Amino acid sequence: MTDFNAKIVAEFRENAGKVGGHFEGFSLLLMTTTGAKSGKQSISPVMYVADDDRYLVVASNAGADRHPSWYHNLLANPDLTVEVGTETFAAKAEQVEDTERDAIYNRFVEVAPQFAEYQKGTSRRIPVLALHRSA
Repeated sequence: MTDFNAKIVAEFRENAGKVGGHFEGFSLLLMTTTGAKSGKQSISPVMYVADDDRYLVVASNAGADRHPSWYHNLLANPDLTVEVGTETFAAKAEQVEDTERDAIYNRFVEVAPQFAEYQKGTSRRIPVLALHRSA
């Protein structure tokens, strides 16, 4: 985990899911994924939009031309642990496609306009994933 992410994770856990700085005012969750190659657990803070019984996330990587490592991890192993506020639960990730993906991505743009710039700044189609609570 980068120092940047480690600080966000610590602040998230110390403040019941609230963080300041770059993510202040946004809904943030922590995803613990299993490395696609290493098999090691890693934690990633990610903005989300709640949607009924699922949490929606985008693999924007701040508009970089490559997907974030957590995205590759979830493709290889869609089982993960999610922390929202003070709650921790098992979940399964599912990629969202086509018009549903577009509608969800637009919801992210409404909440955080920088997501429009992220998509404009890269040739890749930024993936959207739905995190479903495991039974």
